[in-house]
Amino acid sequence: MQTAANVVQGRMGPHPTDVTVEYKGRGDGSTMKALAWFGAEDVRVIDAPIPDITDPDDVIVAVTGTTICGSDLHLYHGEILALQKGDILGHEFMGKVDRVGPNVTKFKVGDRVVASFQIACGKCEYCQKKLSTFCDRTNRSSLQNAMYGHRDAGIFGYSHFTGGFPGGQAEYVRVPFGEVNLLHIPDSVPEEYALYISDVLTTSYHSIVDTGVKKGDVVGIWGLGPIGQCAARWALVKGAKRVIGIDRIPERLAFAQHKSGIETIDFSEHTDVVKRLQEMVPGGLDVAIEAGASFREPKSLLHKAQKTLMMETDNPEALNEMLMTVKKRGTCGLIADYAGFANGFNIGALMEKGIRFIGCGQAPTQLYWEEILNDYIIPSKFDPTFMITHRVPLEDMAKLYAAFDKRQDGVVKVFVETKISPPPAPGCPILSRVDDWSK
Repeated sequence: MQTAANVVQGRMGPHPTDVTVEYKGRGDGSTMKALAWFGAEDVRVIDAPIPDITDPDDVIVAVTGTTICGSDLHLYHGEILALQKGDILGHEFMGKVDRVGPNVTKFKVGDRVVASFQIACGKCEYCQKKLSTFCDRTNRSSLQNAMYGHRDAGIFGYSHFTGGFPGGQAEYVRVPFGEVNLLHIPDSVPEEYALYISDVLTTSYHSIVDTGVKKGDVVGIWGLGPIGQCAARWALVKGAKRVIGIDRIPERLAFAQHKSGIETIDFSEHTDVVKRLQEMVPGGLDVAIEAGASFREPKSLLHKAQKTLMMETDNPEALNEMLMTVKKRGTCGLIADYAGFANGFNIGALMEKGIRFIGCGQAPTQLYWEEILNDYIIPSKFDPTFMITHRVPLEDMAKLYAAFDKRQDGVVKVFVETKISPPPAPGCPILSRVDDWSK
């Protein structure tokens, strides 16, 4: 699949952009540790050149905190198109400014910053509206353009389908258009509170805002990984009367119940999720959100077979459950990282029930990050550290992928430290090694 996708994209040629994708190494030949993809379930910590200024708007960030995202597992399994051997992965990171390009005046060496997971130019129609994820000028993927009719913004470390930019699971990262794609973090805000503004906090918040969750709503959330766990909390912050999480991992179900106090459904026990939700909420959900419950892992033999035979890339089972359980004129939001095609979507329910089905898109981080930092994190109205279960060194990154994929040791969200990371913030997990985790 990867070879074919790269051949097709190569033949179509890249779309012109306003940014150089590749970075140049430093003249002294210095190297860094970075996590790179070499094939399905084959990721390795390698020595890679430390990036230098390539374009005049670049900022080089020395990473003080990075992490693994649930969507990174699609890369790990080779499910995202146009991966190439040696691609540096990772799109959630923060750090200190190490070098700045000649056009950069907003930041100076030593500033603490968090990066947006998408790369925006700051000038196009969408960027002017702070819809950074839809930037027209940073993703050269002709393949995405052919599949979707348009291209989204480039994304750090997420294959050549999203631009081919080296990612943040590394000791240093080149950030194109640094003044646009970095947010200054005050010294009073610890790494564990700031890092996740990069993606998981803004993505989960976006799912709640985009679907219009309001006071008194009953909200169903499919998938209780980090995005689902945070979305549940944001729904409560926005006044939801009830939040019901749907998953099958016992540790995640217990985590949601005990940490956030929401109701849960174990779909390995209640195999008919529609029936169970109709019993719990006879009138129907006001809002249903797909945060990654099962589109990578089909439940039925039919969709398992179709996925195996490459007749579909994603499956619609969770989406159909949402359509069946949301009330008439209700809202369904899709924030999980669906990437291709699904068969058997219940379009009749969508039409006949008058449902608002929203493809939330990759979250426009820059629309929300100042609000989340200043209105929620700094005044302690939202504490993102509730979801951090582990802290590991960057050297363990390859082993972390395998452990995270198996949900080993109750892992939810991990803080990955580098050699220049500060010590853990009070109340946050201390350093552990993946080899020492329980199986």
